[in-house]
Amino acid sequence: MEYELFDTHCHLEMDEYEDDRDDVVERAEAAGVRYIINAGSDMEANLKALSLSGRYSTLYPSVGIHPHDADTLNEATRTRLEELLEDHRIVAIGEIGLDYHYMNSPRETQIEAFKLQIGLAKRHNLPIIIHSRKAKDDTLSILKDEATGMRGVLHCFSGDIEMAKKAMDMGFYISIAGPVTFKNANRLREIVSLIPDDYLLIETDAPYLSPVPMRGRRNEPSFLRYIAEMIAQIRGVTLDDIARITTLNAKRLFRIGELPDEGEVAYRIRNNLYLNITNRCTNRCGFCVRFQTDYVKGHNLRLKREPTLKEIISAIDDPASYKEVVFCGLGEPLLRLDVVKEVARWVKDRGGRVRINTNGHGNMINQRNILPELCGIIDSISISLDAEDRDKYERICRPVFKDAFDGVISFIKEAKRYIPDVNITVVDIPEIDIERCKALARELGVGLRVRRFNVVG
Repeated sequence: MEYELFDTHCHLEMDEYEDDRDDVVERAEAAGVRYIINAGSDMEANLKALSLSGRYSTLYPSVGIHPHDADTLNEATRTRLEELLEDHRIVAIGEIGLDYHYMNSPRETQIEAFKLQIGLAKRHNLPIIIHSRKAKDDTLSILKDEATGMRGVLHCFSGDIEMAKKAMDMGFYISIAGPVTFKNANRLREIVSLIPDDYLLIETDAPYLSPVPMRGRRNEPSFLRYIAEMIAQIRGVTLDDIARITTLNAKRLFRIGELPDEGEVAYRIRNNLYLNITNRCTNRCGFCVRFQTDYVKGHNLRLKREPTLKEIISAIDDPASYKEVVFCGLGEPLLRLDVVKEVARWVKDRGGRVRINTNGHGNMINQRNILPELCGIIDSISISLDAEDRDKYERICRPVFKDAFDGVISFIKEAKRYIPDVNITVVDIPEIDIERCKALARELGVGLRVRRFNVVG
């Protein structure tokens, strides 16, 4: 199985698994679940989670007192938690938080317990796993006041998009569980469609909330695939993409497993293969992903050096097995025009289809009209315009060339003469007048794709 999944929240210490826990873990591994966070909820669960982590190599313990049991967090319990936190196997504090739905503990008691355990996590440099049900305002207020700069996740998210955005603004991940597969989960599915890749996690919350098609059965980590498949469907990507994105995020949050050290030359998203041949660029766009992260859809694209022609071709394998082979990485591919042409010819000779994603500076970079040289070897070109006029382009994209906007417009017009499929793209940010961009695309006679801010790949 190529992909690996990370269940960021379950409760395998519970009695529901006493008769077949070994089989449950084995089924999880067979389903590609390589990492499981077992979240404690009371002192008995914490101790059992620690014990199970010694028995199963895929299980990692988190300890905490659930808001339902907040009134048990007395001095003795606090002391015992501090003692447990000396164990290096513990990867997080949680689940902790607020639950105003059941109110099994008084509100003020829950708040006090939440703050105290955030303090524990801060002292031990551990992330927090947050339970919040019908407690949006207090949860966000406490996180803002007590957890600034900390790592953590809102588990089994059931809030609204405003809550998700405010939590992500503070650096917290959003974890999605089985309810996303339920028939009446339209609001949650809309939220899932809007969460940036870098903030998305998945979980089962087993034994609770079994996903469709397993509703009515006891939940278990092997069912995580159904959640990942639904999220992939919502976001228009593949199961492999969601597995890679969420596993990377979970590894970074919980500091578990190895992260990719080398930038990838060829990386797959959906059914396309993308080629990352340079990280250099002639624009310095404020919204560009290369200034925010090394990763796109879970792929590390930060190159330590530019790959050779031989290395790029070797990384492609069979070009005809992809919908498209796309020159698109963290930089401007036409800075390496000769390499682009050689690789494109190689791909075309083997039945592949080639697209270039470019900022449209190719003629300015190479000081000549390069588009005739791309005729016959490039099937499609996508040109980032990202502004409707010269002044705005200068301000937003900060190009190294003088009169770059005019150069891009000229490049678009010339591309239509030599390349069968020409499109322009703009990022949907407040400064951009999308309607004027649409009008400009119509005037130029090319297609237009509007890309949502924070959605890359």
